[in-house]
Amino acid sequence: MEKQITLPELESAINYWRQQSPSIGEELRLCKEASSLATPYTMMILSKRQTLQMSELGEIAKMAFEAWANVARHAG
Repeated sequence: MEKQITLPELESAINYWRQQSPSIGEELRLCKEASSLATPYTMMILSKRQTLQMSELGEIAKMAFEAWANVARHAG
């Protein structure tokens, strides 16, 4: 069965990447990892979804989420 990602997991992954690579420039642009996760996060909120499938993420978002999940597993 495919991994389901929860809204809190996605939020934690975004926050992790924001800490790793803080926003830059006058426009406070997010790093590519946080930015790639922010779009599905926003769509989940707007559509009132609590989960999404890993396959719904783009390639950068998948890599960013998996990297965060690996760190989170070893930290806990």
